[in-house]
Amino acid sequence: MSFPYLPVPSPCIGVCTLDDDGICLGCRRTSDEIARWPRMSNDERLRLIENVLPEREWARVAALPPLPEREALQRALHPLAAPPQGPGWNHDDLADVLPPGPLHEAAVLVGLAPRDSGTQVLLTRRTDGLRNHSGQVSFPGGRVDEGDIGVVAAALRETEEEIAVPPAQVVPLGFLDPFVTISSFRVTPVVALLDPAYAAQPNPGEVADVFEVPLQYLMARDNLRKVEIDFRGRRRVVLEYDWPGQRIWGATASILSNLRQRLERYG
Repeated sequence: MSFPYLPVPSPCIGVCTLDDDGICLGCRRTSDEIARWPRMSNDERLRLIENVLPEREWARVAALPPLPEREALQRALHPLAAPPQGPGWNHDDLADVLPPGPLHEAAVLVGLAPRDSGTQVLLTRRTDGLRNHSGQVSFPGGRVDEGDIGVVAAALRETEEEIAVPPAQVVPLGFLDPFVTISSFRVTPVVALLDPAYAAQPNPGEVADVFEVPLQYLMARDNLRKVEIDFRGRRRVVLEYDWPGQRIWGATASILSNLRQRLERYG
């Protein structure tokens, strides 16, 4: 029995924006390589994917301060080429309160900025009066729109729209496990290296504040507490961090807890 010779799939991750050197910020191909991809031989595609594109990505990362946790993160995260599937690791806990119908796809950016004091996690506080999660601490992000080619593209677009940090200052590293919210979203967290020189400019219609919290603090077990609440007829556990001037809880705390768990297990 013979099997067909399968073509090497495109490395596109949906971030189709060229940098100043004419290289795609997502797949690291040049515009010429993108245009010629359908006509390339498998050998040429493999050479690009296995040798050329990784070298270009490392050159981009090398221009930024090193992220001490990078190697551990690469082991702990779902790779960019394989977004995680499934309804979300907490879906069963919320099954009794989710409205009928399919979940809405969403993405958030878990941005990590290397600084002299240690790696910092970028967080925002949403403005009051928003339809979903108003006034809460969150990651930049939102619904995946029809024009987004995947969750990475959505996370980068939302980050630029909400706090004016462009894709050129963001290096996606991989994914955490999907998380379901009571507002009927399936959220895919995209973990990324941030250029520490970023200058956030909050969109006043969506974001009231932008701040950073040390990753070391958020990854310490003793700093995360469990709070029991009554919600729709059941006692439920909500995760929460205490941070001066901010309450980091709910979905954001749960995503950070998932990051800690994956680092402990795989990193």
